[in-house]
Amino acid sequence: MRKPHQNGVARTLVRTGGAGVKAFARTFATEFGLHHGVEKLSFAGRTDTSLVREFFQLHELEPHPDNFARFFRSYVFWLDHFLHQLNGRILPGVEQFLAEVCELRARPLMGLLTGNIQLGAEIKLRHLGLWQHFVFGAFGDDHEDRNQLAVLARKRGSRLLNHELRGEEILVIGDTPADIACARAIDARCLAVATGGYKLAELKSHSPAWALEDLRQIRAAEICV
Repeated sequence: MRKPHQNGVARTLVRTGGAGVKAFARTFATEFGLHHGVEKLSFAGRTDTSLVREFFQLHELEPHPDNFARFFRSYVFWLDHFLHQLNGRILPGVEQFLAEVCELRARPLMGLLTGNIQLGAEIKLRHLGLWQHFVFGAFGDDHEDRNQLAVLARKRGSRLLNHELRGEEILVIGDTPADIACARAIDARCLAVATGGYKLAELKSHSPAWALEDLRQIRAAEICV
């Protein structure tokens, strides 16, 4: 069984020291009295909503909207709590890459495509000083299917730019095969980084446009064209 890795912004942009997984476990325990089962979840490349649904199914708990709302109200509290208890960090090359993007003459629009719920992503990235770089996004509380999040992100980006984005104009950066798949779902290019739970060779086997150990190995001007 693969060790539970966090999804979305954690492992592509940052590491939170396991704050997301711990927040999931503490919320299930405190809100629902369920102390086991998080270790059975595979977090990498998943949406938060789909993970909660799977956990509810494991424990035969009704996946009612009220139960989801109850979970996420508590989850964001515990996420913030654990972020302040653990040693999170920005991953190698991320700050330099973002700085280079901001300096490009034709600066691209940067958004978040993540399985995290929007408030969860904001809490994580504000904590480590990255949230201000992203002007739009598609999140785990928009849709449970990551590929549909890619479709939604393209629509939102197109609306902001007043221009119907073609796939080749979009770059998805991620650390799992699911990220590569969601890029492919909208015919976008994908840069895969082996900063999460997947080895570089495993990512390369899914044929992204680029596959690297981390963002230190590439310059923004090479791919933001």
